[in-house]
Amino acid sequence: MPKDNESFEPLNADVEIAIVLDGNPVALPARRNSLNAICCYLETLALEQQRVLCALTVDGHPANLALPLARRGRFSRVEAESVAIDESFVLVLQTAKQQAQRATEAIESAVTLVLINPRSVAREIWWTLARQLKEPVVTLSLLPDHLCRQANGSAPLKQLRKWQLEQIAIIIREVEETSRTGDAIQLSDALENRVLPWVQNLLGLINLWHETVAAGVRLGIQKAAH
Repeated sequence: MPKDNESFEPLNADVEIAIVLDGNPVALPARRNSLNAICCYLETLALEQQRVLCALTVDGHPANLALPLARRGRFSRVEAESVAIDESFVLVLQTAKQQAQRATEAIESAVTLVLINPRSVAREIWWTLARQLKEPVVTLSLLPDHLCRQANGSAPLKQLRKWQLEQIAIIIREVEETSRTGDAIQLSDALENRVLPWVQNLLGLINLWHETVAAGVRLGIQKAAH
């Protein structure tokens, strides 16, 4: 499966590429068959409508719009979604989701890496992870407090953010104590059984908010089209 922002090239210059923006097919100008060219064109179409791209998939695989698009691979279908400028909270949720996904993947790798590396390297791996844990929570601070409470009926976002930051601090202190023992197995277990579940739960919560809010935006687009 392609990783985030592996770019793609068409099967050949004559292949017809299916382009979809907000559920509607888009006619691609001539000689716009690279992913960067297509993305630029879609961004232009969105901007003309006072909108910005919030999601992009290539042959069903999501691309990270926050990172540069590399040049490799092939594709035949590009689907994009946009949001109005005044609905940019969808972009914030998308960014937080990507940050939580990257943290999850990094922790999953670290569970093994701390076992096969020297103690000093293992601790560096942990310290790098520790800095990543707060990123999605800090990003969520850019959202209006009422938004996610409406999305799932939970406590206000401000209160959730406070609890999450407190949990991060507790987890970091616990794992830090474990890392000082020099026991690689204990450190690996702490990452797998303490850190990973917390990040996965956070990712699940962000996914719920993102899906709910994005669905509301899509519904607004459909109503406007009719």
